[in-house]
Amino acid sequence: MNPIYERSRTVTVRPARPGDTEAVRAIRNHAIAHSTALWTQTPQSAAEGAAWLRAHLERGTAYVAEAEGEIVGFAVYAPWRDLDGFRHTVEDSVYVREGRHGLGIGSALLAALIASAREAGHHAVIADIESGNTGSIRLHERFGFHHVGTVPEAGTKFGRWLDLTIMRLPLT
Repeated sequence: MNPIYERSRTVTVRPARPGDTEAVRAIRNHAIAHSTALWTQTPQSAAEGAAWLRAHLERGTAYVAEAEGEIVGFAVYAPWRDLDGFRHTVEDSVYVREGRHGLGIGSALLAALIASAREAGHHAVIADIESGNTGSIRLHERFGFHHVGTVPEAGTKFGRWLDLTIMRLPLT
């Protein structure tokens, strides 16, 4: 069988650490350059990547997936909006390294995020997903997220308008 379709038996999800910064940044920068998952075309510098992950580490909201001694994915959750009225709602982000999709890594990461957000006492998790990203939409549906709306032409990337699918999972 082609190794890309074999499930790794050794995927471990753990809280991220400062030493994971470069691996996480590499996955983010690949998504920036090659996908519509992140709506920017500006790669993160080393300093920006460190600051971004440090903010999540301070909140305790960053996880990585390891397989065969390497970081193969990461997931974070953060406040959905900055105003205090939204303080019980968080937004999730799940990324899997290129070539490692379809191996259950995204599911393992999302399960860890949901458990962590629930344990932290949050009320709901929001997923803002580019509408053409059917893999991410299906992943979230498998965990009970429901489609709550679509914002047409909410942003642009690669010279085209992108629609935003908004999904929600109640935690309480």
